[in-house]
Amino acid sequence: MIREYKTIEEVAGPLMLIRKVDGVKYDELGEIELPNGEVRRCRVLEVNGSNVLVQLFESAAGINLAHSKVRFSGHGVELSVSEDMLGRVFSGMGAPIDGGPRIIPEASLDINGSPINPAARNYPNEFIQTGVSTIDGLNTLVRGQKLPIFSGSGLPHANLASQIARQASVRSDDETKFAVVFAAVGITFEEADFFISDFKKTGAIDRTVLFINLASDPAIERISTPRMALTAAEYLAFEKNMHVLVIITDITNYAEALREVSAARKEVPGRRGYPGYLYTDLATMYERAGRKMSSDGSITMIPILTMPEDDKTHPIPDLTGYITEGQIILSREMYRKGYNPPVDVLPSLSRLKDKGIGDGKTREDHAGIMNQLFSSYARGRDAKELMVVLGEAALTPVDRRYAQFADEFESRYINQGFYENRTIEQTLDLGWELLRILPRSEMKRISPKILDKYWPIEDTSDISQ
Repeated sequence: MIREYKTIEEVAGPLMLIRKVDGVKYDELGEIELPNGEVRRCRVLEVNGSNVLVQLFESAAGINLAHSKVRFSGHGVELSVSEDMLGRVFSGMGAPIDGGPRIIPEASLDINGSPINPAARNYPNEFIQTGVSTIDGLNTLVRGQKLPIFSGSGLPHANLASQIARQASVRSDDETKFAVVFAAVGITFEEADFFISDFKKTGAIDRTVLFINLASDPAIERISTPRMALTAAEYLAFEKNMHVLVIITDITNYAEALREVSAARKEVPGRRGYPGYLYTDLATMYERAGRKMSSDGSITMIPILTMPEDDKTHPIPDLTGYITEGQIILSREMYRKGYNPPVDVLPSLSRLKDKGIGDGKTREDHAGIMNQLFSSYARGRDAKELMVVLGEAALTPVDRRYAQFADEFESRYINQGFYENRTIEQTLDLGWELLRILPRSEMKRISPKILDKYWPIEDTSDISQ
């Protein structure tokens, strides 16, 4: 029997204290019924004896302490899941907002999920093609990996997120088993409209589940949205054996909501006012990605976050970097040059890239050409900096070639645009084409066998030019 309580003691901002409550558990979902019949939702944050502290999903305005009633559901926040979720748009709390009918659920799952046993994890080792050269060619995404994108305020990370969601695919015969779960956290109405209309226009909506949380929505909903998305992903991956790519933007908005809730609870703040459990909280989301030995499905995650003041040492990117396997960094300098997507490839890293490339996965020359491009671009950047100080005449003929290579690499390899979808073969062939700007003798990162196959000995360059 569901009990109703009229023992509301106090309302302070988004929090409400209820006394003389029995049998209520942490994270339990509750409903507040106002005297006019309106029902608002809440979630249990703290239980202290018979006193319960809850957080409101909606506004506290109009709640009459003496005449409002509270009842608890006996379970936490749940998401109704079904394969019919594909092609649909939901709110941050899992309610359809695309005008379509409600989902007939095959199951209702707790959004907090359950952690994957480390002993039951399968090692990520299969290539995912995003169609973006700077990711596929240099910082390869592997199925089951967590690869965040570190951006800055005003940089086009939304366009890159949309591009990856449209273009990403697994290199297998069964494309129908690939799905995208896209969670937009704390975004503006214009951004939400951009994502929805872009997916519908390109047809990507058919294999995508969208969760949209607007900046005007309550902070507690912002905390639930990524978990809603991950619950849907777990169902599709581990129950329906699909390969699921989860894209969450923007993790910074999520962390800000967490800080807001922590401040309302008067908790002792940690670095820059964020709660001391920020690392643990982020890990409970990120570690839900991966592969299980008992399932053919997988969850690959690309969380996107904007670094406040472009600071990589800020707690959000800093802690994210500890948990995830690398990072793709967007550069303000590249963006000013007009290059899109403005990826800064040198500090970017995918720690699992070596596991997802090579013969049978991408192509036999991938590892060699990736290392050579990194090395050549780094030397080309150094040559360009030297040219600014000493002038071009002070450079050797080889260094002038490296400076030319760096310019061509940025304008042709990095600058691809948001609507060009390159296969991995096109990306690797473009890499070879750019490397031919340099003398063959400089190809020190590529094995002689691969070099002879893709760069015949008679096709050499004249250093003196």
